[in-house]
Amino acid sequence: MLKSLISILISLIFISCQNHPSNNFDNYINTVAGPISIDSMGLTLIHEHMLVDFIGADSINSGRWNRDSVEQKVLPFLLEIKQYGVQSILDCTPSYLAKDPLLLKSLSEKSGIQILTNTGFYGAVGGKYLPDFVQTESAEQLADRWIAEFENGIEGTGIKPGFIKISVNEADTLSLIDQKLVKAAGITHQKTGLTIASHTGTWRTAVQEVRILQEIGVNPSEFVWVHAQNEPDFENYKVAAEMGVWISLDGIGWAIDPYVDRLIFAKENGILGNVLISHDAGWYDPAKAGGGDFQPFTNIFEKLIPILNGKGFTEKDWDLLLKENPKSAFSIYK
Repeated sequence: MLKSLISILISLIFISCQNHPSNNFDNYINTVAGPISIDSMGLTLIHEHMLVDFIGADSINSGRWNRDSVEQKVLPFLLEIKQYGVQSILDCTPSYLAKDPLLLKSLSEKSGIQILTNTGFYGAVGGKYLPDFVQTESAEQLADRWIAEFENGIEGTGIKPGFIKISVNEADTLSLIDQKLVKAAGITHQKTGLTIASHTGTWRTAVQEVRILQEIGVNPSEFVWVHAQNEPDFENYKVAAEMGVWISLDGIGWAIDPYVDRLIFAKENGILGNVLISHDAGWYDPAKAGGGDFQPFTNIFEKLIPILNGKGFTEKDWDLLLKENPKSAFSIYK
């Protein structure tokens, strides 16, 4: 009898360790299926979208899409990129834009690709995707909401975010709301270790975000400058890299040429170690028949890599961009 009880106890402990793998390693990442060792990320696309609904925060609800229909449309595109060795994807759809952790978990299980979701709010487009309470709550109160998602899971699902996703409007001076979002992201990072990815644009806006983060003690290396491909002055990439900022060139699903010159510049100037690349592709839109035209996640592999290999890029460069840099950028340290 005693031996049976001991055996059951040992089994329960083993199961518990499996369900909480972050207890077994020092640096990890949260996927929609649970935490994994950061070394398990493998080849990673750091900015993609499965589902996005543009109706606005005042009208968004999960009844606007059917998960089975979304899965049927999206799954073949995930299986397609497995053939190129993709192991992990960061889904960058934020709250109030159809972030659906349960959909992502199902897609992850069926595709075998590790998918990460996020916490945070999207301030761009004049605040169309911000709930009303953002206007009145403090940065600390907003951060408490995001920290709670990290600690307890998103909207009762138990699924925890793997990074923070915010956005701000392009401006010479950030609005008070955008400043508050950045500060809230910084506070959340300090409490959780989650990396901050901010939909931005040019360096004139991104540097303002970095300064806000520095003022509260957050290192620029915890900040991902999303849509940095919109920066016209390549010299600002060097400035950002010197500060430790991650430079995200992430619209490759829609064009190739703008990224060739930027990546060559990064390689020639020794800052490739600060660069992240992705497609910003996908986009099942429930407002369109059948979800609209879904953009594949393949341009990096089918178009960009062959072009840049012809200009001196090596397998080591691609391992840096698609494996090592994502691990360094998004790792959570206990």
